[in-house]
Amino acid sequence: MTEAPETTVISDDDERKRIVNRLRRLEGQIRGLQTMIESGQECDAILTQVMAAKSALNQVGLHIIGHAMKNCLIDDDTATREELIDEAIRVFLKYSSCVK
Repeated sequence: MTEAPETTVISDDDERKRIVNRLRRLEGQIRGLQTMIESGQECDAILTQVMAAKSALNQVGLHIIGHAMKNCLIDDDTATREELIDEAIRVFLKYSSCVK
């Protein structure tokens, strides 16, 4: 039986703040979308903002993947190079499967 992969966290305070700030901007975009719908904006304008919000959320996910690959996987002294590459690919494929 194989072991479950170790859980990683974003322990760097500056990195965590950058990600939270991105999410707060995204939260503002979502509130803006709600306002657009409530005020009867045109569907085309709303869909443009939906695509922008979706892209922003995807960028947050990619940023976190990059952080994980740069920091979390490299710090694993117990894994072989091949295991680290396999884990990086697993994480990327898991995330990218939901990004369309």
